[in-house]
Amino acid sequence: MQFLDLDGDRAVAAVVDGTARIVNDTASVYDLTIAALSSHGGLAALIEAKGLGDTVDRAAILAEGRMLSPIDHPDPAHLYVTGTGLTHLGSAATRDAMHKASGAKPAGELTDSMKMFQMGLEHGKPSAGEKGVQPEWFYKGNGYSVVRPGHPLPSPGFALDAGEEPEIAGIYVIDQNGQPRRLGFALANEFSDHVTERINYLYLAHSKLRACSFGPELRLGDLPHHVEGMSRIWRDGKVLWEKPFVSGEDNMSHTIANLEYHHFKYELFRNPGDVHVHCFGTATLSFADGISTQPDDVFELEASQFGAALRNPVRVQAEHPLIVGNVY
Repeated sequence: MQFLDLDGDRAVAAVVDGTARIVNDTASVYDLTIAALSSHGGLAALIEAKGLGDTVDRAAILAEGRMLSPIDHPDPAHLYVTGTGLTHLGSAATRDAMHKASGAKPAGELTDSMKMFQMGLEHGKPSAGEKGVQPEWFYKGNGYSVVRPGHPLPSPGFALDAGEEPEIAGIYVIDQNGQPRRLGFALANEFSDHVTERINYLYLAHSKLRACSFGPELRLGDLPHHVEGMSRIWRDGKVLWEKPFVSGEDNMSHTIANLEYHHFKYELFRNPGDVHVHCFGTATLSFADGISTQPDDVFELEASQFGAALRNPVRVQAEHPLIVGNVY
């Protein structure tokens, strides 16, 4: 995890068996990763070589607003936030209902969402050496759209909804040879505007252009085959809504490798030094249960395999005046 120490300086800690200790002489997970890519031992070996120092209090760091996202880029424009949808078993039900409600397809006829979901079920887990079907894909933003754990998620003044999406995100850095190198995985709130999406599913791209948050901790290594966590919304100090969410390949219609291939097959996403935060989808939304969030509601995502919970309140932004002028 990355955080600001009591002097306001950046620091990195490794969390082992629930105890966080400072990684010596390290101020950035990105810099640590670039250094690891230049050696043969990898990230874990480099951390071991640097050694661990003092223990730090994760709860205090979060409570004091000093937690940073578990990776960032010195130039936020070189961090991509992207994602895939209709990847989890059961994930198509809400989307299908939304499309039918908007009149996208007559009753009894498969919506485009259900067609794509079926494609994933049939061809999203290819055998070794084969290529599976493409998932739904979307662009969400760059490093400027990432909100630190514990800090407010801004909802634009023009938004029609401010809804959570509890997901797992893969975290990647592109190496000097233009190859994606996975650091690990993190909890992610893929914050979206579901009311806008419900108007017409072709508005999906608009609905995803919102802030997001991930972390607080980065889990190194492979994603467990079964991940189970809890998604909650707090209002006025009480739980307004909560529901379990699941992820991992046991609960998905695609393999992680297939989702990774269909993202990184584009040369645009293989520029050396870039960071990618790629969200893998969800099947659990409060919106599907009729919840409409309000300013100051707090989203909470937790899963024991990912350490500390991810919490972010909602804030509504004033819409900035937009004047498009000419340059002659």
